[in-house]
Amino acid sequence: MALSASSTVGEWLDHPVGGRILGTVLEQAGASADALAPARNLPLEQLVTLSNGQFPAEMIDGLVAAYREQAPDDASDDAAEGRSPAPWTEQVTPGRFAGQTVVVTGAASGIGRAVASRVAREGGRVVAVDLAKEKLDELAATLAGVAPGAEVVAVAGDITSPDSVEEIVRAAGDRVDALANVAGIMDDMGAVHELTDATWERVMRVNVDGTMRLMRAVVPGMLAAGGGRIVNVASEAGLRGSAAGAAYTASKHAVVGLTRSSAVMYAGTGVQVNAVAPGGVATGIQVPTQAEFGGARLGRFMGNIPGVATAEHLAASITFLLSTDAVNLNGAILASDGGWSAV
Repeated sequence: MALSASSTVGEWLDHPVGGRILGTVLEQAGASADALAPARNLPLEQLVTLSNGQFPAEMIDGLVAAYREQAPDDASDDAAEGRSPAPWTEQVTPGRFAGQTVVVTGAASGIGRAVASRVAREGGRVVAVDLAKEKLDELAATLAGVAPGAEVVAVAGDITSPDSVEEIVRAAGDRVDALANVAGIMDDMGAVHELTDATWERVMRVNVDGTMRLMRAVVPGMLAAGGGRIVNVASEAGLRGSAAGAAYTASKHAVVGLTRSSAVMYAGTGVQVNAVAPGGVATGIQVPTQAEFGGARLGRFMGNIPGVATAEHLAASITFLLSTDAVNLNGAILASDGGWSAV
């Protein structure tokens, strides 16, 4: 089977030539193939995003060049047993969000950007929120090129600020049909005794306070309109204690609680509140230098991650819950984690 940058990490690791080449690179970096186990189903080129610079694009190009040099006659065998599953292809549903206004936080990158992009390409008016104004402008320009007529309203603001939240609501206009609370930050995998007040307060402020403030701002309009959908991004760390540090884990458990409480409070009003709990996602989210004690403890559990998804995989789950197709779902915590929560 011929390898390329779009071949999965698993295909590279299992290949007699590709595995040797990739293994040598990992060994030189002081790592082993086990470190890539969660990424086996991802294309090799996705490591550029996932690794936060440890796998630059030039390294991927070098791996492919070395493979072609050492296995020039290698050819693909479509009949080979044990091939990786066919790659997933995003299926856009034209008009699914036509006539609707959807607020998406964290829209400048990662999952938020993928959600904003998909809603816009499916006909929705997107209020894209993030701190990074230039990246929001770039998103709007990109979508104008691939989806003529797409309407993206960029709002550069801090979701923890009441003034910014008011600006977001003003930008949305008369009605918010759906809200995707995607913005969030990671901790340093620290245990409680390693946790600083600054880390705790920052993680809680963004992940919990920001989520609550946006919900609080849009619910009155949804109640007046007779309905709306809110999707909060929780995490696998909101379902277990072994996926992140104390601050992030507590914050995402709080998001799950906020989601369930609101689902009960607004049941029967037409306002639906659900959450998606991602597992490993190749978004490039910045993880601070890992705490010594907590990082070592949590490292024992990372081998349980069955795979790493792309931002577009999560956008598929989130946009389903944002759409009217989620008509009978309220208070659901959708574990979009490749089966991690089943382990």
